[in-house]
Amino acid sequence: MSYPERIVPATTSPGILALHLKRYEFARRWCESATVLDAGCGVGYGSAYLADTANQVVGVDKSAEALAYALSKYARPGVRFVEGDLLALPFPDSSFDVVCAFEAIEHLDDQRTFLVEVARVLRPEGTLLVSTPRVDETNREPRNPFHRVELSPPDFEALLEERFAEVELYGQRRLQTRRHRLAQRIDVLGLRRRLPVLRRISRALGTPPTVDVELDEIAITRDRLDDASELVAVCRLLRPE
Repeated sequence: MSYPERIVPATTSPGILALHLKRYEFARRWCESATVLDAGCGVGYGSAYLADTANQVVGVDKSAEALAYALSKYARPGVRFVEGDLLALPFPDSSFDVVCAFEAIEHLDDQRTFLVEVARVLRPEGTLLVSTPRVDETNREPRNPFHRVELSPPDFEALLEERFAEVELYGQRRLQTRRHRLAQRIDVLGLRRRLPVLRRISRALGTPPTVDVELDEIAITRDRLDDASELVAVCRLLRPE
């Protein structure tokens, strides 16, 4: 299996893009009229999406190449892009109402330092929205070569609770028919993942294949974390240092 370093809408299948964009759609309720930091913004499509709701969005990423693309494709009023390290954010204390960090924390060796930096740039009543792939057990040698540490739900929650007094965990998953879920349970050998031709069966079972899924066919909910492909956390109430 190949793993892209970042999502580029022009070269990504609609379904894969929808899976990533869903988290930004979820975040918009907290971003209304807010000053927002999109940490690990990549090529900037999510920053531009949030700007429809937010007062101002700042996208930060360490990749000059990704930011050049962002400036060429997603520059607009209310959005700016800044090159910077997530472990040493180039912003003053208490700069943002909301920090979004979607599929970023698993790329970092030092996740605690990142959260210290998030807490520093957040305003006292601010909110962090952060996502990461869901794995059963914390993995420090992920198959994805761009990931450094993938966190289990308990470890992800415990890490966030070191900096925030209120952490709510949500799970993101594709909506599937009962027949499709049953077929997945029967496929104990994981043949669907190994044999691409078998993936077409999902459409016959009433569920679009991942590459074709749309935003309204994806859910982010507080229940069924065990079925989730990603965890999404909403973190509030900064703990005093």
